[in-house]
Amino acid sequence: MDLLGFLFRWSHVLFGITWIGMLYYFNFIQGGYFKQASPEGLTDAKAKLAPSALWWFRWGAMGTFLTGLILIGALGSALNNYIVIGVIFGTLMFLNVWTIIWPNQKIALGMVEGDAPAAGAKALLASRHNVLYSAPMAFCMLASGHPTGGMGYSAFTMSNSMIAMLVIIAALQANAMFGKQGPLATVKGVIHGSLGLTAVMVLVLNYL
Repeated sequence: MDLLGFLFRWSHVLFGITWIGMLYYFNFIQGGYFKQASPEGLTDAKAKLAPSALWWFRWGAMGTFLTGLILIGALGSALNNYIVIGVIFGTLMFLNVWTIIWPNQKIALGMVEGDAPAAGAKALLASRHNVLYSAPMAFCMLASGHPTGGMGYSAFTMSNSMIAMLVIIAALQANAMFGKQGPLATVKGVIHGSLGLTAVMVLVLNYL
């Protein structure tokens, strides 16, 4: 049983590397290239490169989510604050991929009919928020297994700090669905925002 659990954790990490790696590729590399590419290069990339990359992206997300569910089920009552927050971030990221990013990217790439510019903007907004969530989510994955003093490693309770984090996350996700990019419009902005959100999370969970 220990070996089986280890294999699921290993698979979870491999799927996660695939998923988040593609997420960073889209936001940090492909988006910039699309703005600078020649018309011919852009057409070719949208027809061949982007659909292939999106396949790895969405199925990496699916594999990460499913193996994560299995691992959470195996934990039972051993949940702590970081695990719960990390699960919430990861679940929202997964839902953003399958319910916002992928459907709208199909329109933006001309795979299905629709308003391509509007769809592309919706997909980008959700994708930027997934980058925003990625650093605190990864922090939660690592911190949850290290019961070090001052790290908020306590059994899960619906404390003031957890309520505050849930409110923060809900507000961010509402913006991902209906808001604007704001400071997330640039690569520098979204990286700084992700690191800043991580710091806010740690402060809230430990000092509120």
